[in-house]
Amino acid sequence: MTVRSLLVAIALALLLAGCIVRYVTGPKLTGTCDGACDHYERCKGGVDDDVKKACREECPQVFSDRDSLMAFESLSCEDTVEYVEGPSRRPPGSPTPIGGQARQ
Repeated sequence: MTVRSLLVAIALALLLAGCIVRYVTGPKLTGTCDGACDHYERCKGGVDDDVKKACREECPQVFSDRDSLMAFESLSCEDTVEYVEGPSRRPPGSPTPIGGQARQ
């Protein structure tokens, strides 16, 4: 076995080990509004700066403790987006539709 193939084998082993550890341990739960908003942003595939700011401003009004934030961070992406945006798919900071009700 050449040095090059040995290095490639080691790199591949490390990469696979990292993937397995990440799969077994699951996502990193922070229990913070930053972590919760980052989770939402990842699920959406990115959001603009206004939505990022609104998420961080609204989060403390919605979640009162670390456990509820960690539960939110563990939701699937589909459930995360549904929870944040509701059935109208209105991102944080979006104006209430004319004639519509404000989200509670």
